[in-house]
Amino acid sequence: MGSGIAGLYVAIRCHELGLRPTLVTKATLEESNTRYAQGGIAAAIGPGDSPAQHLADTVRAGAGLVDRSRARILVGEAPARIADLVRLGVPFDTIDGHVALGREAAHHRSRIVHAGGDATGLHVEETLKHRALDLGIDLSERTQLLRVTSQGPDGVRAVVGRSTGGSVSEIETGAVVLATGGAGSLYSQSSNPWVATGDGIAVAALAGALLADMEFVQFHPTVFAHRGAPRYLMTEAIRGEGALLRNRAGERFLPRYHREAEMAPRDIVSRAIVAEMERTRTDCVYLDATGIPREKLWARFPTICHFLQQHGIDPTREGIPVTPAAHFLIGGVATDAVGRSSLRGLWACGEVAATGVHGANRLASNSLLEGVVFGERVARHLRSRAWSGPPRPRRLVAVALPDGDAAEESLLARREIRRRLWHDVGILRNGPALEASAERFQTLLQRFGPEDPESAPLGGTAHAALVALCIAQAAHERTESRGVHYRTDFPRPRPAWALHIGVEVERPQRSKRANR
Repeated sequence: MGSGIAGLYVAIRCHELGLRPTLVTKATLEESNTRYAQGGIAAAIGPGDSPAQHLADTVRAGAGLVDRSRARILVGEAPARIADLVRLGVPFDTIDGHVALGREAAHHRSRIVHAGGDATGLHVEETLKHRALDLGIDLSERTQLLRVTSQGPDGVRAVVGRSTGGSVSEIETGAVVLATGGAGSLYSQSSNPWVATGDGIAVAALAGALLADMEFVQFHPTVFAHRGAPRYLMTEAIRGEGALLRNRAGERFLPRYHREAEMAPRDIVSRAIVAEMERTRTDCVYLDATGIPREKLWARFPTICHFLQQHGIDPTREGIPVTPAAHFLIGGVATDAVGRSSLRGLWACGEVAATGVHGANRLASNSLLEGVVFGERVARHLRSRAWSGPPRPRRLVAVALPDGDAAEESLLARREIRRRLWHDVGILRNGPALEASAERFQTLLQRFGPEDPESAPLGGTAHAALVALCIAQAAHERTESRGVHYRTDFPRPRPAWALHIGVEVERPQRSKRANR
């Protein structure tokens, strides 16, 4: 389920390993977050670099919550997965016959492989898409995931989806791999495409799978902020090439907030930008790339330069208006080291999964890497039926599924969810606002849920409300600040909270329904 880098890679590798995959996706095959990824993929393949150094940067960015054993897998298998992508045809950029390597925030080495300058995701997506088509893999486009069904000890046996025409169909299967991406577009300010609504997370939770780390939503610090224009990502690789952040008065401000300034981790840069906008009473700051030679800027970031040109901005002469926006959901379906969820027969990889490799704050360009590293492990393990699943977290939050009535979809309700997530469950959080939003999400879930969630799929607004509720309740539970999760009422990290929070859905008692 899903056609980003994780879904396409798993499908291709399953086919190569002699399995018969069917790939189902919500929109068209190429529509995913992967397509819009600019920076690249992190891998320790350059001179003077090593997996140990990549691990150190990953752990440092993760604010004390990185699962070191999983992160060692991520960085240790990275070079082999880059080689696999090259084998599949991804045209990574080279200089004098060697792979070109960029640098991004919180990396202490240049280790970001990229393609087409700043069009890495597009090249990866197109290459894997055409490879899947050439292999003749069964495809089902424009099909929204509604639920997965399980039967006894064999676990998940089918998926139920709805086409754009409204027809509902069931696909029987021996295993389901969720690669449906994150939930960034549930926020009113987001770098994500419209498809990133957390459906896979909601469906897994409703089927009984454990979620984890839902409070950790990463906000990208530099997203284009121009009236009437889309929230287009300005990759931090631009800062890696020497661009600076300035306020409206032209002052460079980040050195006042962190010693690493423009190369500090994303959560720190995002909060610094918010603080600077509040201090100067402005609605954006400016990314100043005028110090980068024109030829180099256009060669390294051609997609961004063309985009800015279309909106009347010359980045070689003037600052680029930017603000933070929701970018990546660190949490998701809890998995083990081979992608197994807590529900037998259900695997997950990519942004939909909570592997533990990102801790409380993802290191730049580890996301596409996570999709292929754990995608490879999922594909290889699918030939086996051994099952254990992830360990249960030390702390659990129960999200109650209300005993509600069915209702029609509501555009106003979706807008309210997006607005509340951005304002109350965003970059800066506090207990009363989190509690109020969680209560409202619960009300919306009750209103838009089906009469019998065990026999009828949720979908649409109810899925959005459920995922929003999971994020808000986990954020309310974590009474500290750590990584991307910042509470103004608990502004410091607390040693007692150096743990992962699990989230489980509790269904209403069936006896209530029988007495209606």
